Amino acid sequence: MLNARAAVLLDAGSDPQLTDVQIRRPVDDEVLVAIEAVGICHTDISMASRFRKVPMVFGHEGAGTVIDAGPAAASRIGLRVVLTFASCGSCLNCGAGRPAYCDHSTDLNMRGGRRDDTSALWLNGEPVAGEFFGQSSFATHAITKSRNAVTVTGDIDPALAAPLGCSVQTGVGAVLNVLTPAPADPVVVFGAGAVGLSAVMGARIAGCRTVVAVDPVASRRALAAELGATVTVDPTGADVAAAVLDATGGAAAAVDTTARPDVIAAAVTVLRSRGTLALLGLGPLTAELPVALILGKGLTVRGVVEGDSEPRTFIDLLLRHHRRGELPVDKLVTTYPLEDFNRAWTAAKAGDRLGTTWRRCR
Repeated sequence: MLNARAAVLLDAGSDPQLTDVQIRRPVDDEVLVAIEAVGICHTDISMASRFRKVPMVFGHEGAGTVIDAGPAAASRIGLRVVLTFASCGSCLNCGAGRPAYCDHSTDLNMRGGRRDDTSALWLNGEPVAGEFFGQSSFATHAITKSRNAVTVTGDIDPALAAPLGCSVQTGVGAVLNVLTPAPADPVVVFGAGAVGLSAVMGARIAGCRTVVAVDPVASRRALAAELGATVTVDPTGADVAAAVLDATGGAAAAVDTTARPDVIAAAVTVLRSRGTLALLGLGPLTAELPVALILGKGLTVRGVVEGDSEPRTFIDLLLRHHRRGELPVDKLVTTYPLEDFNRAWTAAKAGDRLGTTWRRCR
């Protein structure tokens, strides 16, 4: 067993607390990663608020170096990696290059993993629930499958590489992999958090000449403009549909990151004929939609998981865009040292920081 530190959810409904844990050695095709940075995503916060299987370790945007591996992954020792979502690799969707829709995705990413003798993490001699997104990387070390540890080529700050595993991948991928707009196609993004701003950057990478960002927070609208939005709209002070239609004449594509039923319904109304709305946020399980409008205009409402990406190729593409200055992830990230996890969590929970990264001190 290796001694490590992890942010552990000790009591249901509370906030994770930094504490000492033990981690076993990797087996089979597992790798042990020394975590150098990990993003705090809204999904971590929302899941922690309602998770009942405690103790539990969250974290799903890890980046670091492989320091040990099971026999089937020994060649990966020493590689720098970004950790992303888990997938089985053998179902029909995985075989077709669609691992975000793996038949076993819920079990592999959201259940809290094993709490038996095979558990990766231990606290005071008892197994800890983990394997969140196949990694549970709110820790100094994480065990994951080799499949969802994506090798990082070239030089990049781990604090900037970490969010490529989920939030940036999701936002950019929704635009480049799903919506695939042409330069003349107007794109509107609802919600300018880390995922929404990544979608704005994706639209800029696609060469879109009209990109609208809708968000009630002035600082986020300003950052959206800096990152490529040509128009920003404050939904608290304007008729959003009218403002978007005025700017676009009808959007070819829309991205919703808010998961709010009223915003989703409004997003449908700003689409032109045969337009597409990509839903990225998870919130209420149902929403009322204008069905007659969807039918009459031939609209598509499409759920998108992890940007529809195949991470081993798409994260490498994101790295190339970053190196060319087309994906300035540094604009989204605020870093905190390891021992300041509580402060980082509080800031992320309050929405004070777009992409909060907990960084290991070296």
